[in-house]
Amino acid sequence: MSMVRYFVGLGFTLLVAVAPAQEKKQDFDAPYKKLTPDSEEHKGVPKGEVTEYEWKDSKIYPGTVRKYWVYVPKQYRITSRACLYVSQDGILYNAPTVFDNLIHKREMPVTIGIFIKPGDKPLKPGEPPRKRSDGRPAPPANRSVEYDTLGDTYAKFLIEEIIPQVAKKYNLTNDPDGRCIAGSSSGGICAFTVCWERPDYFRKCFTTVGSFTNIRGGNKYPELVRNSPKKPIRIFQQDGANDIVNEFGSWPEANKAMAAAFEEKGYDHKFVFGDGPHSSVHGTQIFPDAMRWIWRDYRK
Repeated sequence: MSMVRYFVGLGFTLLVAVAPAQEKKQDFDAPYKKLTPDSEEHKGVPKGEVTEYEWKDSKIYPGTVRKYWVYVPKQYRITSRACLYVSQDGILYNAPTVFDNLIHKREMPVTIGIFIKPGDKPLKPGEPPRKRSDGRPAPPANRSVEYDTLGDTYAKFLIEEIIPQVAKKYNLTNDPDGRCIAGSSSGGICAFTVCWERPDYFRKCFTTVGSFTNIRGGNKYPELVRNSPKKPIRIFQQDGANDIVNEFGSWPEANKAMAAAFEEKGYDHKFVFGDGPHSSVHGTQIFPDAMRWIWRDYRK
């Protein structure tokens, strides 16, 4: 409610409406902003190389264009097959720096990273970048279709289009246990969907604030996990008590339901549940430990 203040002087009275000071919103990310040394650059640690590419020849998602980045660690040699890490929404979690540190310490294998954006519609000549109604950049047009949709279409896109492009230049593993896929929010459910649909190809999953809600049917997953034969996949899952609740469902409750289904079915699974909101901040803080856990028994 606004306050009214009266100022009297110079022969007249002035009424001024004064808005009350807004309450400072609680920063639920605050406890998770301090990163560990494994997320920071250090002298003496070999630094990998990140190269940007563009893909606009998709037959699976025709008419889309997207950027992707390839990380190659300094320790990579063409004579040895490298493990593979694929991230949705581009580079998240300070991943290249974390990989530099963990590979250097032999806490994860030599791994090539592919960080890929969702598909977007090409801009017409002279067309300005698309924006939301509030002025923020609009998400890529095909993001929800690619990430939130259940089924194997996006997995086919990666396996048949993007990864073969990278494999033309680099010697990648053919071991499904040597491939990890990751993502946040809709990218998080997408990462799990790829493992779920193609455990013959991807068997390691890192998902943060995953959208296991009814955007495009993701709320069905707990029942699917319980009622399907156990699959040979390993899942590291993160969410927070202050994640989104909206018309599509409750992100915290959906993630807890997924965790319960994994535990009931006996999956190789770890769930970190904090107090964070819908962001990748907590996921970034725990990313080095998550990678150690994901790769804990893989030959280094």
